[in-house]
Amino acid sequence: MDILITGGNGQLGNELRKILREGHAEIGPIASDYKDAHVVSTDVEELDITDASAVMSFVKEQGFDLIVNCAALTNVDGCETSYDLAYAINAQGPANLAAAAEAAGAKLVQVSTDYVFPGTDPKPRVETDETDPVSAYGRTKLYGEQEVMKACSRAFIVRTAWLYGYIGKNFVKTMIRLGSSRDTVTVVDDQLGNPTHANDLAYEILRIAVTDNYGVYHCTNEGTCSWADFAQAIMEGAGLDCEVKRCTSEEYKQLNPASANRPAYSSLENAHLAATVGNEMRTWQDALASYFEHQENMGE
Repeated sequence: MDILITGGNGQLGNELRKILREGHAEIGPIASDYKDAHVVSTDVEELDITDASAVMSFVKEQGFDLIVNCAALTNVDGCETSYDLAYAINAQGPANLAAAAEAAGAKLVQVSTDYVFPGTDPKPRVETDETDPVSAYGRTKLYGEQEVMKACSRAFIVRTAWLYGYIGKNFVKTMIRLGSSRDTVTVVDDQLGNPTHANDLAYEILRIAVTDNYGVYHCTNEGTCSWADFAQAIMEGAGLDCEVKRCTSEEYKQLNPASANRPAYSSLENAHLAATVGNEMRTWQDALASYFEHQENMGE
């Protein structure tokens, strides 16, 4: 199997490469279909996904069977001030990959986000629920989903949330850094969702991608918590004596007026996953514990 991973230097791209190389994730082994897979991992230096002709040529020349698009502009606040760039990367890039995948007869996995939902209904969202993003990030990611579904007949949209991995920047590493140097941190307590370990997400993406069950999937670790709950668990898991002070989104906004709106409740239910390949995602607490057990994998 010939596989292209775009955005390969990010936290999810790194986990996909590692799992494909080793043949197993922390949850368990991956399908034998991936044995001896030829994996090409690119980032913007090797392939700019916003360049339609470059993407079409690259995919056509290589003849991929599967493309997993991990490339995205995920800086939620930055997307508000750099909307054109966010649209180019989060919407036009996936559209280019979708067109190239369709022309090559390849499957495409487009990674998306819980931020496509408004977060106004306090129960977990399923894949068929109505979307209505409240931020530029969420809007551009939703446009990306729509472009992919229009252009590619072999597409999987995989929405995830609150992602953290061993490589790159994320909330877990930020809390560890702050907790190592401060006595207290202040974290919002009224935004709820699903922390998700990138290794677990990569595992499920690879399970989905060997099937023909195309469509939209939710894929997060199980269980709902607030950012403050998550921060508290991180401090405990890292053995840090740092107090987590809780605040409201309104209080945070007063301190950071330029920050983007975020959904208050964006918990996802892995309904399509459960109905097809089966939902093997761990609880967010078990996944976080596993993350700390494998700290030797942690890099910058």
